[in-house]
Amino acid sequence: MTKARLLRLSVVLVSIFMILLIIVYWDNVGTAHFYLHTSFSRARSPGAIAAGEDWEALPDVDEFLAKLLSSSLKQNSSIPRKTEQLLIQGSNKPVVSNLEENVRGYDWSTHKDRNSLDQEKLQVERQRTLREFCANSSFTFPTKERSFDDIPNYELNHLIVDDRHGVIYCYVPKVACTNWKRVMIVLSESLLDQGVPYRNPLDIPREHVHNTSTHLTFNKFWRRYGKFSRHLMKIKLKKYTKFLFVRDPFVRLISAFRSKFELENEDFYRRFAIPMLKLYSNHTNLPTSVSEAFGAGLKVSFSDFIQYLLDPRTEKMAPFNEHWRQVYRLCHPCQIDYDFIGKLETLDEDAAYLLQLLKVDRLLRFPPSYRNRTASSWEDNWFAKIPLAWRQQLYKLYEADFVLFGYPKPENLLKD
Repeated sequence: MTKARLLRLSVVLVSIFMILLIIVYWDNVGTAHFYLHTSFSRARSPGAIAAGEDWEALPDVDEFLAKLLSSSLKQNSSIPRKTEQLLIQGSNKPVVSNLEENVRGYDWSTHKDRNSLDQEKLQVERQRTLREFCANSSFTFPTKERSFDDIPNYELNHLIVDDRHGVIYCYVPKVACTNWKRVMIVLSESLLDQGVPYRNPLDIPREHVHNTSTHLTFNKFWRRYGKFSRHLMKIKLKKYTKFLFVRDPFVRLISAFRSKFELENEDFYRRFAIPMLKLYSNHTNLPTSVSEAFGAGLKVSFSDFIQYLLDPRTEKMAPFNEHWRQVYRLCHPCQIDYDFIGKLETLDEDAAYLLQLLKVDRLLRFPPSYRNRTASSWEDNWFAKIPLAWRQQLYKLYEADFVLFGYPKPENLLKD
């Protein structure tokens, strides 16, 4: 009799636990809207789980969660038409109030004169290059050989998840990430303006865009799901459309320098400029505020910045700041199989194509390019006063980003 009661009690407790798990998980994933439709995507359709495709090797917990995710897809297959119509509305040319964006200005030209790119073929080539070098044992760089499970949670903070559309975006600072974050906010409806989700990406204030609380990122999964967090990450990585945008590594460094050290930035002045000026320009008794420093003509030079990047003490004290950290350290391209690789050099074409693939091009348009964007043609001038040995060391530091994403080696900067 006692054994029967214990058995019934066990069944009840297990049932309660499963119900609570479903409620918690449904709260976040149950409202997902999925558009896993790209011709080159490895993301599976909802029916793939039921058919057993690619899921046979998953542990029991993963299989349960995968089936749960699959069931939620049947309940939510499209955005309500009313919401869609609301998102289409809004001004095309909002007033820009941010200092940095006023300095740069927006380019609202339609670019109709540009040669159309064979986007699908371009994506196949970019992905082929990435996979070949990830699989090439003779090409090595730090962290290449580790698995996804080996990546610490704090290194997954650049992977933004939109469960409404089944999209994961790895943001890379200085590669149009502000505007892509704005797009993700509109799609996920993660931020409201007077109780209504933002409809136009450029209406979202910059300070909200970069607020970490605005976005659901992989590193937050542990707090929400505990020991199930990695299982859920893997399921979403298999089923969602994953994308990132990259840029010529040296041009990205120039852009980071211009943004953080040529404009008055209090945080970067105190955290980085003061140590650089002391270490590499032999300045002492520096002003405590950036406005005072700029008024006195005390600015970090590009040479100071390069020395800082090459100084072995920099990484020992703390990892590179995200604005100049290598893309392979931000987005883990050899551990995550990205479905779309965009480039800043072809931003307008790539963005338009990606929004079409995600079937959200009727909901919004990607914000326009900056007129005063840092160009690759500037490299020779910026690096002219940087010693050859430093340039060569700098290339080795960012070589993986050059190679993995198909950027040519800047031979003109690396030879006398």
